[in-house]
Amino acid sequence: MILAGRRPAEFPAAIPRLEGVEPIERAQELLERYQAELEGLVPEGSPIFDAHVHLGTDIDGFVGLLDELVSIMDRHAIAKAFMFCLDEPDRHPAFRAGNDRTLDFAARSGERLIPFVRLDLAEDPMPEAERCLDRGARGIKLHPRAQGFMLTDERLDPVFAISSERKVPILIHGGRGLPPIADDLARLVDRHDDAQLIIAHAGIADLAALARNFAGKAGVFFDTSTWSPVDLLDFYRLISPEQVLYASDYPYGRQPNSLHIALRTALVAGFDEEQIRNMLWGNAARIASGEEPLEPSAPQGSAVYSQPLQLARIHQYLSMATPLIWTRQPDTIGVLGLALNTCGEPNGAGEGEAVDRIRELIETARDLWRELPEVDEAERPTFSRTTFSLIHLADIVAVTTVS
Repeated sequence: MILAGRRPAEFPAAIPRLEGVEPIERAQELLERYQAELEGLVPEGSPIFDAHVHLGTDIDGFVGLLDELVSIMDRHAIAKAFMFCLDEPDRHPAFRAGNDRTLDFAARSGERLIPFVRLDLAEDPMPEAERCLDRGARGIKLHPRAQGFMLTDERLDPVFAISSERKVPILIHGGRGLPPIADDLARLVDRHDDAQLIIAHAGIADLAALARNFAGKAGVFFDTSTWSPVDLLDFYRLISPEQVLYASDYPYGRQPNSLHIALRTALVAGFDEEQIRNMLWGNAARIASGEEPLEPSAPQGSAVYSQPLQLARIHQYLSMATPLIWTRQPDTIGVLGLALNTCGEPNGAGEGEAVDRIRELIETARDLWRELPEVDEAERPTFSRTTFSLIHLADIVAVTTVS
């Protein structure tokens, strides 16, 4: 059993277990090898457009740095990105300070970063929208969870109206922490039919209803920035490939995980090379240049997902580990031990290589996780983020290794 669609570039043999090699060093080498494997997944010569990145400092402690983002873009042939500020400590009034930084970052990037103005409906959003659009912003960012508004809010109508008038897209949070949003969002789109809409995080907050309202609707797009490969497989079977935009959600989403999850799941769903090129570049580039969107085609993928029970069990345990890592808790349940135990089951024909790779990732993640309580406070974010990256990659491999 291999990754459906095609086999990635040859993956090197396992790293020898050398005495005295620190887990963080082993982890970095593993991540480097998954970086290299992307060369076998990205179509040759294809540029990449990241439809969802942040710069700035969030009140939750996450930080997006211009130099780091540009370095990531350089390394992965990411030519352009839609960029906006985080939920900044100085967000009052009206995200003015964060929006000014966004415009400055865009200017310093040499037009690689395309600025979006972030709005707070409670703080007179329209003057801020006009101010930033007049200064070169080319999109609008809305976050109903962070800014505490519902999609029935009458203050959204002028935002959608200016999007339609100025021919700039609206990117709206569609991930965790929301009530059902699809029907109210559909009514807004119906009232402002010329407005282009990007629903972030594969619309997982209300995916079934969002697909019912928007699948096949030209001008409404979804980005891929979510952490669950199972979510993306379900998403692809509901939404046209011409409506899909690759996105990382930097600094929350990191490489090589972000590209791996989008590409490996798209291949399992059955995307052909042209559809992958459009997901990585063409669909977002048309939005940025003001071109008409492609006519949506039929979604790809199946409503039935089948894999060996061994890999299903590994996925279950790794999913249990994710919230523990996010909240910086120890693995008191022993979920990584259960996942490693499952790696020892007899393999069927063909998935042994995948299980070996998963085991290597989990063992290194386990060793890092054990070290977390002893690590200096300044280094803990790096250790925690790296531990999650390894667990996440193991889960992506487990879910995308299918018949």
